[in-house]
Amino acid sequence: MLNFLKRRKALSLLLGLLAIYLLGHVFLSPPENPVDIRVGSKNFTESIILGELYAQALEQVGFHVQRKFNLGGTLISHAAIQRGEIDVYPEYTGTGLIDVLHISPPPNEADAFQALSGAYQKRWGLRWLQPANANNSQGLVMLREQAMQRHIASLSDLAGQARQLKLGSIPEFEEREDGLKGLRKHYGGFWFRQVALYDNGLKYKVLQRGDVDVTVAFTTDGALTDPDFFLLADNRRFWPSYRVAPIIRETTLKAHPALEQVLNRVSAKLNTQTLQQLNQRVDQQKQDYKSVVRHYLAGGLP
Repeated sequence: MLNFLKRRKALSLLLGLLAIYLLGHVFLSPPENPVDIRVGSKNFTESIILGELYAQALEQVGFHVQRKFNLGGTLISHAAIQRGEIDVYPEYTGTGLIDVLHISPPPNEADAFQALSGAYQKRWGLRWLQPANANNSQGLVMLREQAMQRHIASLSDLAGQARQLKLGSIPEFEEREDGLKGLRKHYGGFWFRQVALYDNGLKYKVLQRGDVDVTVAFTTDGALTDPDFFLLADNRRFWPSYRVAPIIRETTLKAHPALEQVLNRVSAKLNTQTLQQLNQRVDQQKQDYKSVVRHYLAGGLP
């Protein structure tokens, strides 16, 4: 009797696992005759990497994908999805609120996302899917050794010592409300001894050489994987969250509901450190972005 009960329990478990597998397989299976899902991206490394992540993840479960990468900036990409030229592309929550909707992000991140997703759906029939735990916000960076010597760990610390330091800025940062102009209002201080303008691709090189003491950063920059660089804490939360998420046309999602789970699975595995590593392999190591993404999806990165 005992052996019979054990066999019956084992059989029940096996059938349960089979049912779960079949249910997941059916849910994730694309249509029998799938149309191309047009995946877009903006015109910088991280956006192209994210677009390729979406594309390869969809192809792995059988969707046909048409890539439309390197479209341009935010407004161009937003216009492309509005016109139906693309079905999905990666965007940032802070960008959607500030640059597209032109509203100040609510302090509570959940409230901010609710306002963002509601407005996009109502105005343009676009859905924001699950945001990743990857925040491509702005920041300021110093060489770790110098920051430790000066006891600078946060933006508040830096604000008080700025008159002794040289800032390596990038175009527009000095005049933008979410740049130096806004930092001065929010924190006070931030009057640097000198401000020098550099191309975005040179900022870490001039910092490393000692030509400047501080430079502007994005928090998912690949260079930040180098322990010599120290990202200062935004201790008074000047910058909002810029969490990355797929934006998708509602009509596309209704026609292919399996898209949501696939894309959300991609977002669920992404964090800031992972994006830094992906960017570092493409920007610093000059690896092919398609190979980098393929390696990541195969479990080659944390």
